[in-house]
Amino acid sequence: MGNLVWHEYSRFVSITASVYAIWAAFFGLFYRKFFWDFVGGTLRDPGGIQPSPSAALFITVIVRVPVVQIATMLLGMTILAIELPLPAVKKLSLHRSLVVRIVLLLFQVFHTILFYQGTNAAIWSLISAACYGRAVMLGEEMAEAKDNRGKGGGV
Repeated sequence: MGNLVWHEYSRFVSITASVYAIWAAFFGLFYRKFFWDFVGGTLRDPGGIQPSPSAALFITVIVRVPVVQIATMLLGMTILAIELPLPAVKKLSLHRSLVVRIVLLLFQVFHTILFYQGTNAAIWSLISAACYGRAVMLGEEMAEAKDNRGKGGGV
């Protein structure tokens, strides 16, 4: 029985979460709903839950102008570009850095938890960030990092 390679496992989870985040952001453009509108909201008989006035900023950037969904889509595409790189990108230090991936995934968690369609992507992105954190704690390195050691071709 072999050992679990944490960064490979979290890479697959990250790819899945990022594709899910892009898909959720696409649907969030058409079906705009602020996920946390039930916190402090008022339940009205005709109309359902009406968000509290303190959520006006979130209603503006999610429902009226889909800034959060567009940012989530761009962030998900950025993470996919790092996780599934072209051969030339594999030599860059951005691709080899696990800490950069953790930070990007945590940003993705923050963005996707705000709108209704992105909650599952937020959960899986958080799991992937935790697994990347475990890989960093165990001192794992990617195969590309070991192959490129001393070549000086990174950014």
